[in-house]
Amino acid sequence: KKAEEGGSRSDQLRIMLAELGPSFVKAGQVLANRPDIVRADYMEQLCKLQDDVPPFPNDQAFRIMEEELGCPISDIYSEISPEPIAAASLGQVYKAKMRSTGEDVAIKVQRPGIEPFIYRDLVLFRGLAFFINAVSIRRLGCNAQLIVDEFGEKLLEELDYVQEGRNMSDFYKNYYNDPIVKIPKFFPMESGKKILTMEWIDGVRCTDPAGIRSAGIDIDNFIKVGVKSGLRQLLEFGLFHGDPHPGNIFAMQDGRIAYVDFGNVAQLTQTNKQTLIDAVVHAVNEDYDGMAGDFIRLGFLAPGTDVRPIVPALANIWQDARTSSLANFNFRTVTGAFNELVYQYPIRIPERFSLVIRALLTQEGICLTLQPDFRFLEVAYPYVAKRLLTDRDASLRERLLQVLFNKGKFQWARLENLIQLAKEGGDGLDLTDTIGDGAQLLITDSELRVQLLMAVTEDNRLHVEEIQRLVTLLQDDIKVEQLATTAVTNGPAFLRKMVLGWSEKVLSS
Repeated sequence: KKAEEGGSRSDQLRIMLAELGPSFVKAGQVLANRPDIVRADYMEQLCKLQDDVPPFPNDQAFRIMEEELGCPISDIYSEISPEPIAAASLGQVYKAKMRSTGEDVAIKVQRPGIEPFIYRDLVLFRGLAFFINAVSIRRLGCNAQLIVDEFGEKLLEELDYVQEGRNMSDFYKNYYNDPIVKIPKFFPMESGKKILTMEWIDGVRCTDPAGIRSAGIDIDNFIKVGVKSGLRQLLEFGLFHGDPHPGNIFAMQDGRIAYVDFGNVAQLTQTNKQTLIDAVVHAVNEDYDGMAGDFIRLGFLAPGTDVRPIVPALANIWQDARTSSLANFNFRTVTGAFNELVYQYPIRIPERFSLVIRALLTQEGICLTLQPDFRFLEVAYPYVAKRLLTDRDASLRERLLQVLFNKGKFQWARLENLIQLAKEGGDGLDLTDTIGDGAQLLITDSELRVQLLMAVTEDNRLHVEEIQRLVTLLQDDIKVEQLATTAVTNGPAFLRKMVLGWSEKVLSS
């Protein structure tokens, strides 16, 4: 009855965490993206947690700056805002102008005395985890102490401004001169353990549709730019922003998306990236046994887990998503379905993938704020299709063949669909390199030649109509002159390689 009078228990938990301070707010934000631990109704409430707090006194902030810089503020900055531009639980930001170059910069200053409180709270969390660990392992299949340790590690990383500077530099290198993404330049000589100086970003808050429109920015294009940049972080660079909330993402007047605040980032290994792409391929091919194997390789299931009971459940979730159409697909729904799955099977979400879930859900929420009928897959599919068709990475070429050959049969409709999707993504589609690489592969790979010959003559007929449709689709996407030039330039080297390979086979036989 009390719960009904004062709101739901999930709502009360959110309010209580907000009152307890920064560590508890951060813990609630992490739990909001852990469907393996928290029920869907609690996740929904915890997503509303914000860490906005009143700023600390300016004289303290300026004193910290001078201590870190080792000189008066006026020696480094010719101007500085008298009040902070933004404040959060772990620090606050001032706008300034570099004396040496005249560049506008943002100075992030760590809240004084925050570390002891964070360490105290982490000790409390660890103690609580010790008492509930046996229950969490038995009921949820997860180690509460390990989860606290992972959370503590990421929280302490946010206090490490030296590491944040390195993260920013890595992002800056990844997106240097990128036409659609802006990362602020880092000023290492004007930064330290408790302050961070970076290029000032002039942009509109990403959840302000009226402001974005008044700046002359196309909202549809900005959404596409945001989704593509997020997918590139995940599948191309393996280094992704773990906290893309509205205060950390801005729309720039030239249409680019700008990211700030790199204290919370995560990295995926090359194996992780390839396994994620494998999971997409297995989903497309409806290979749920393969998808369950991907769960083991990604760390969602322990090695040696019997996946046979899990396969039908994965099939149900994915088939529901497929049959509901792109119009009804969203990550919150899939997360809800996954939420039910993790309570039935021994699934645990690794910390880095809880950040992935958080990033995807947050970005989807931002996009829905800007465009209520936004559908993630309508933007994501073209990017993935284009990457599969055009990327020259050998592992992606292999995965493209897995998509096109399902159970030994060539998927003509699937290839047409991939090409159509890739074209929908805009920015042009150049398949010249793909055709060139494919021709070389056909000459050197006898097994692939046989597969392709069987595809063209499958079901006792020549698939002329399918080939004609593909030619019509591709006529504007292949540069014949470039192909000819490449053949002439690289032909001798390729023939030499082919002869050497043939001679090795002859000698070995």
